[in-house]
Amino acid sequence: MSHLTSQQLAQLHTALLQQQADIRHRLHNNEHYGLQESLRDSTGELSTIDNHPGDAATELYNRSMDISLVERDEHELDDIAAALQAMDKGSYGSCTVCGGDIPFERLSVVPSTRYCKEHNPGQHAPFTRPAEEEFLSPPFGRTSLDEREDQNGFDGEDAWQIVESWGSSNSPAMAEDNEIRSYNDMEIEADETEGFVEPWENFVATDIAGNHLTIIKGNSYRHYMDTEEGDYSLDPNGKRSRE
Repeated sequence: MSHLTSQQLAQLHTALLQQQADIRHRLHNNEHYGLQESLRDSTGELSTIDNHPGDAATELYNRSMDISLVERDEHELDDIAAALQAMDKGSYGSCTVCGGDIPFERLSVVPSTRYCKEHNPGQHAPFTRPAEEEFLSPPFGRTSLDEREDQNGFDGEDAWQIVESWGSSNSPAMAEDNEIRSYNDMEIEADETEGFVEPWENFVATDIAGNHLTIIKGNSYRHYMDTEEGDYSLDPNGKRSRE
């Protein structure tokens, strides 16, 4: 038997129906906080993908806030529907955790509540984090395999380097390396060799059978020698005098 009087139940039933009507009216009149209109139409932009992510940051923030407001209203409607159903079954006003009576004073403030004050889950701040953080932590950690001795194939960092080589919103002034003077040197490990492992492989060549060693004396060859990585006397076609 309910601890609430018929007059109290009637008052709470009226309050629940009024809250339900108010929420539905709010959702209908503002088109679910603008979510019934696409982001492209609401901003007037032909595309929501911009060269600079910051250009659409405000719109994305407002859209995420609108989604949260809609979810809150839908959650409240679910709670109200559950409370009205509990009234029909005669179980309204009992805590779903301990089964104890919920005081009328609490129900008059939050008529859709299903918990007493002691077992209200909303009184504890959640400590959960977005699932994306766990999935993406650490950055490149899942796909950057440079530190593994058994891996030398294409990985996530290589994929990002290719994308970044086409340009980003950064400038040389914003680069981590304070010696950057060109946009061509902005990428991660921009000085990394491509197509070969050892630097000398870039200027040493042979025929198809692996014979007739030839040294291509280009910039890579001269840089290799000038950094004292090699010995000019090993050049089969003669050596270059050093000053």
